[in-house]
Amino acid sequence: MRTCVITGASSGIGRASAIMLSQTRDYDNYTLIGRNIKGLEETAQNMASDTNVCIINADLSTPENLPHIVDEIVEKYGTIDCLLNIAGYTEPASIFSTTYENIQTTYTINCFSPLILMRECAKHMKKQGGKILNVASTAGMSPRPGWVSYASSKAAMISISQTLTEELAEYGIKVYCISPGRCATNLRKKLAPDEDPHTIMQPEDVARIICNLIGQGGNCIDGQNIVVRQKIK
Repeated sequence: MRTCVITGASSGIGRASAIMLSQTRDYDNYTLIGRNIKGLEETAQNMASDTNVCIINADLSTPENLPHIVDEIVEKYGTIDCLLNIAGYTEPASIFSTTYENIQTTYTINCFSPLILMRECAKHMKKQGGKILNVASTAGMSPRPGWVSYASSKAAMISISQTLTEELAEYGIKVYCISPGRCATNLRKKLAPDEDPHTIMQPEDVARIICNLIGQGGNCIDGQNIVVRQKIK
């Protein structure tokens, strides 16, 4: 029985990935982690009917309980085979108006909590191998004035992923990183509130790439930062 853990599954790319992945039958058990319980329940209701789904209420801005949560998952299912770090946070602000609290929350949700989850899951994956996929952003690859905390946190996630690809390879753990471009998510609404979501990439487009990577198709692709974006017409 194979187990997959997903953060950020209450909406957007996380929800689309959970639903789509459950239909592939690559994994038997799913744990959805987040603070929007209603959103997570709606996601679970739309997943394949024969899928085992566990919902855990957790706030990634307070990562102290994450090791205990991972232990609970392993106790319930026996192991963890896949981790999808999809949850993200942003509160756009210029360097002159951003606050320490904003910077801390952004980095905690976008970097520190995912890194702790990777550490804890890898402790169990090293016994039989596994897959970790982190969602960064094209914002982490090029200058974005007014997005200093968000863009730099995503740049850090790209670097973390590439570093852990090398560090965890000897244990049969593959680490993937994708950087979506403009995608119609709640987070994108904060970054570009006036943008028409129908003119940009949809969460399902990114979810297809994620499912391909952590399925059999991604066995030789780890270590790369894969850009996922729709060409502007």
